[in-house]
Amino acid sequence: MARDLSSAVQSRPDAVWSAEGTTPDAIEAALRELVKQRHGENGGLAPARALNMIAFVESRYRGEIANRLAGVGRYHASRLVVLSYDPERTRLDARAVVSSDDDPAEGELGLLRERVTVEIGKRHLDDLVTIVDPLVVTDLATLLWSPHGHPEAVDALLELAQTVLVDSLDDPSWREAIGRACELRSRAYVVDLAWLRSTPWRERVAAAFDSQAMRAELEKVETVAVRHHPDSTVAAMLLVGWLASRLGWNVSPLSANGGVLTGTAGVDGQKVAVRLEQAPEQEVRGLESVAIATATGRRLGLRRGTGGLRARSRDAGGHEREWTILGASRGESGILGEGIRQSLLRDPTYGPALEAAEAMTP
Repeated sequence: MARDLSSAVQSRPDAVWSAEGTTPDAIEAALRELVKQRHGENGGLAPARALNMIAFVESRYRGEIANRLAGVGRYHASRLVVLSYDPERTRLDARAVVSSDDDPAEGELGLLRERVTVEIGKRHLDDLVTIVDPLVVTDLATLLWSPHGHPEAVDALLELAQTVLVDSLDDPSWREAIGRACELRSRAYVVDLAWLRSTPWRERVAAAFDSQAMRAELEKVETVAVRHHPDSTVAAMLLVGWLASRLGWNVSPLSANGGVLTGTAGVDGQKVAVRLEQAPEQEVRGLESVAIATATGRRLGLRRGTGGLRARSRDAGGHEREWTILGASRGESGILGEGIRQSLLRDPTYGPALEAAEAMTP
């Protein structure tokens, strides 16, 4: 039977609270009251309880970050705490919002999401834990994200978080980015957006060598060459680090010559020539191409193209084929959403790849 649209349940407006010159305890009490209010309006609504997320953002970019978070789809955090930082601010102001995607009908269930924005200044930096601690749901995993840097804030808030979300491409020094990721990883689980962007590349390389016959070729790899955006050296280092860690290669610091990094890797007499080269013509950050060659004459090439990755392979007999892997890119909203999702998972390949990248750093 077709549903009577005239009786369809409509979404209720968000429940909102705001205050100037407030306190963390008052904000927490307001959140509890808003949840109670929405549940009283519809008993089928209950607060989502999967993940806390703390975002330390510069106030001038707060709208941009809000738009990015709005685009993550079903990967919204259950409770999002945004610390909006303006060094000149002296008063603690806050706004809390409790919302749901829809208003469930009788007998159905719906989830409430909670968002609180706390406006802070330089004078509050020494009290970040005191401010945030009452605002995160106890016993839930907590993800910490500071998209504009501010390592001092991250260090202060780490005691409240189990996972840190970083983007190694945002650091102006790729060497420092790798070092910082390694340091954070000694204190929490790290999800790196630079790593997640390379997922389609790693998946295609793995798929190319997945068959029993092709796995033997991994012991005969002679060269690995990666071209990348000038700001994406970290992404190239992590890709080669992934290959090295998965294949058990010994690595050593690469040599730097302008925009080119070169060196060798390998194990048990296998020598692999490694070359990472900047692609200044590339307009977007990330990898431009990956090429792998083996001693038997096999070649695998992946290149960024319109609509996806352009793949090209050649077998030992010299036969070539070329095709497009459609939809390889998920866009920045998809990458951020995947980063939030990964905070509840554990990727066993990132850590070893990061360690290998650090070992290759000149």
